[in-house]
Amino acid sequence: MYHLDTPVLPSERLVLRALAPRDWPAIADFLTGPRAAYVGGPVTRERAWRTFGHLVGHWLLRGYGKFFLTLKGSDQAIGMAGPWFPEGCPGQEVGWPLFSDAASGKGLATEAARAELAHAFGRLGRKTAVSSVDPANIRSIRLAERLGARLDPSATPPDPTPVYRQSAPGGRA
Repeated sequence: MYHLDTPVLPSERLVLRALAPRDWPAIADFLTGPRAAYVGGPVTRERAWRTFGHLVGHWLLRGYGKFFLTLKGSDQAIGMAGPWFPEGCPGQEVGWPLFSDAASGKGLATEAARAELAHAFGRLGRKTAVSSVDPANIRSIRLAERLGARLDPSATPPDPTPVYRQSAPGGRA
């Protein structure tokens, strides 16, 4: 664990936990492979290493960040989710990429997204959350909309990726 105060978020089938050095192969395979197309990849292993360091550093600099997802009973990272706010981001972001096709289509991204939103709106006290979603990633757009997010044309991301925004339960965007 890199950040001593990193919570562990259990859900029905998942554990959202801190990143660890043992996760490098999983994130490297994801970021250098075709599934990374919707998150700015694929990239080289060298760039993947920098991204891994960015994920770790975000926890140290902001006090929160991406969790790695594991199935309960396993410690193998299968994806990541969690609040994220790098420089230039149009708001406190949430996302839910899964690392492999084998993890997709089972509702795991939905489960992870609900856990990360509960954390962001609850423990972190956020009033809104954004998700920058590649327009070709129809499944992720549908998930964002199921979670209550709506396209926010006023958001100004650092790239032309559309931004979906949602409010905390009982809140206003």
